[in-house]
Amino acid sequence: MTRGAAFDRDALRIALLCYRGNPFSGGQGVYTRNLSRELALLGHRVEVFAGQPYPVLDEGVRFTPVPSLDLYREPDPFRTPRLREYRDLIDVLEVGTMWTAGFPEPATFSLRAARLLARRRDEFDLVHDNQCLGYGLLRLPRLGLPTIATIHHPIQVDRALELAEATGFKRISLRRWYGFTRMQGRVARRLPEVITVSSSSAAQITEHYGVRPERISTIPIGTDVERFSPDASVPKVPGRIVTTASADSALKGLGILIEAFAKVCADHDTAGLTVIGKARPGGGVERAIERYGLGGRVRFVSGLSEEELVRTLRSAEVACVPSLYEGFSLPAVEAMAVGLPLVSTTGGAIPEVAGMHGETTLAVPPGDAEALAAALAKLLGDADLRALLGAAARERAVTRFTWRAAAIATAERYLANLEAATC
Repeated sequence: MTRGAAFDRDALRIALLCYRGNPFSGGQGVYTRNLSRELALLGHRVEVFAGQPYPVLDEGVRFTPVPSLDLYREPDPFRTPRLREYRDLIDVLEVGTMWTAGFPEPATFSLRAARLLARRRDEFDLVHDNQCLGYGLLRLPRLGLPTIATIHHPIQVDRALELAEATGFKRISLRRWYGFTRMQGRVARRLPEVITVSSSSAAQITEHYGVRPERISTIPIGTDVERFSPDASVPKVPGRIVTTASADSALKGLGILIEAFAKVCADHDTAGLTVIGKARPGGGVERAIERYGLGGRVRFVSGLSEEELVRTLRSAEVACVPSLYEGFSLPAVEAMAVGLPLVSTTGGAIPEVAGMHGETTLAVPPGDAEALAAALAKLLGDADLRALLGAAARERAVTRFTWRAAAIATAERYLANLEAATC
């Protein structure tokens, strides 16, 4: 179905979907908040439809909650809802999928969002999905709502890395948990366009989801370089290394960093590691910290406001991105914008973001604790090199990675899809 009504090129009406909206849930929430703000500043009308945990949004962006049963909320994740909480068959599907070890949120959110948008289809020109890729999206074009999606990276990459580490029953449960990725591939192949954030992710989307390269647009994302900026008045904590881990998983390489940090501590008495994120209770990272006797030198902080995050970054001497794979790496851009010298791996799209070894970062192979330790030790011991890399990193972030540039490029893709839909 094509839309009969004309659209205003300078004031598009956009429904932006995000099944987990809060920035503390990871990149989805960060993307939703910043892209929606910049699109609104360009003059477009943006309404975010999001599930729990709900997003933090800026002035000028509308919000419609899409409540789920919130089965993974703290402090009672994997809870069984009371009978009076059930509202419809989507709720039954959500609980049933959880009870059978699956992850229901992408599918159930998409069904709820499609139901809401069906009632309001004349209020929007286009729907932009953020990483959900649930079956409900396939209903929207039939309602006259052109629909595209952003895929930061295929979740099959996470699945493969976690399965490689798992044994026995854990492997079986992981296969079931990641069952939603088959749905995401089917939906992605049927959408007219997919936006992604790096050429590395674009190649992975083609490999894992089967989306043809000509239907993928690469639009790098960024950060607010005014908020994330150097501040010489903030004192550096000697020896402080900072890293961001939105998930305690193999993909983020935090266990490798702990091993490398233990080697750094042998020669650097003041070295300390601040992890912006949480460790999984009883997980591999916690066990590694205990095994290496690092309990007093590794600190986890979470739930930070943006101001607290910036202050934490500014207080560090070195930033580290130890991930085995990243579809982009917002933590790298944020650290670079603050002017921090960076140690990064070459996993996935990280080189596209962090730049050349020795110019804007010290780059090491993913999963190599020895190389990671050597690079961290080198930076901690060389103030001149830290200053050189930090200044170059800041310049790279300012010139290449801003949310305004991402919003302008995204709006151009909206227009291209709307023009194609009205032909």
